[in-house]
Amino acid sequence: MATLASHIWPISATVRTDSHLQIGGCDLVALAHEYGTPLYVFDQATIQAACRQYQAAFAQAYPGKTIVHYAGKALINTALVQIIAAEGLGLDVVSGGELFIALRAGMPAARIHMHGNAKPIAELQQALDAGIGQIVVDNLDELSALASLTSGRTSPQEIALRIAPGIAPDTHHHIQTGQATSKFGLPLQSLDAAAQLICEAPGLHLVGLHVHLGSQIFDAHPYAQAIAVMLDCALHLQTAYGLTISEINPGGGLGVPYIAEQALPDVAVYADLISTALRDGCATRGLALPRLSIEPGRSIIARAGVAVYQIIGTKPLPVVPDQPESASRYLHIDGGMADNIRPALYQARYTTLLPERAAAPAEEIVHIAGRYCESGDILLRDVALPHAAPGDLVAVATVGAYTLSMASNYNLTLRPAVVFVDHGQARLVQRRETYEDLARRDLPIC
Repeated sequence: MATLASHIWPISATVRTDSHLQIGGCDLVALAHEYGTPLYVFDQATIQAACRQYQAAFAQAYPGKTIVHYAGKALINTALVQIIAAEGLGLDVVSGGELFIALRAGMPAARIHMHGNAKPIAELQQALDAGIGQIVVDNLDELSALASLTSGRTSPQEIALRIAPGIAPDTHHHIQTGQATSKFGLPLQSLDAAAQLICEAPGLHLVGLHVHLGSQIFDAHPYAQAIAVMLDCALHLQTAYGLTISEINPGGGLGVPYIAEQALPDVAVYADLISTALRDGCATRGLALPRLSIEPGRSIIARAGVAVYQIIGTKPLPVVPDQPESASRYLHIDGGMADNIRPALYQARYTTLLPERAAAPAEEIVHIAGRYCESGDILLRDVALPHAAPGDLVAVATVGAYTLSMASNYNLTLRPAVVFVDHGQARLVQRRETYEDLARRDLPIC
């Protein structure tokens, strides 16, 4: 078997001698026949390798003082949380539902952080009752609510303040979250008001400062700028209010390649840049070295996932004069924007092949269109493939992040099954939905 020559597919991906795509020692074609399509297949080895890469890089760059938390918003399910916990990572959640799954999967509550710009009171109480390690406070109203909820506690709840540092990295504007106008984070001018509230709240213990700049960031230098802003805030809190910041969290957002032209970021370089910025910044300001917390999500799970669809039909496109490379046909598949909204939402691009003929040369340019009643439901545009027909399978790489976590039942379709593969073994970790699942919440009026 030849190894698939790409940094886009899972690390275990190979092309077999019969030209079938194999992942985790399992034939993707056979998995599609067994579990049906659309199907999401995750390579456990790729997930574990990413977890270990982050831990090793920061153990080298900032030894003994780094905590790696997986950002569950990228994808969360029971099996994945079990893997993340076994690898020694913590977990970030952004809702009561994510917290419920995390605890159900056995993630220790002390290793869970809760994020979100609009946490309902009931979910804050749920987090407090569970005894989670940290709540990342996004605004003054939330801080006031937490002060009330924790007023009678004998053991204060650890919190961090998420600030909006006024930094806009080079990424799609929908996934920038660190600019001053973002809906996320305390404006810098609100820091003093937050400090005063904390000083008057015996049930809260401020330990950290947090920022999140956005997603799909390939240039790591904005992280150094964000650390400088946080350290300036830490110095002010210490000088003006006697509040000691013992943890600095520059968030996550490191990019991953979706197409061959994008390079795979070097996690070790990223770790060195952040660690150097933190050490140098503390030395300049006379601050003690804090813990460093980071929150990779996409870069842990994206590459591990492959989606498999079946072609249902085709549609020829008119010839465009003077554009010989334009698409000749639509290939209509049995999935699309309900299981992967990213192309419609962010104009995201992907890499694809026919898993039954993974080694075959390209013969035509096509668009791959989803089944949903939206003109924007085009999963891939202008991709080169061997000639395909109804019944053929299509595999799409790097779909582990922000696909299933944003999936819907649009047109009352069923969300797909999820299979984890490892060393030739496939395990169903989420069954395909049924019509009974769809109807369970519906109540008749008579």
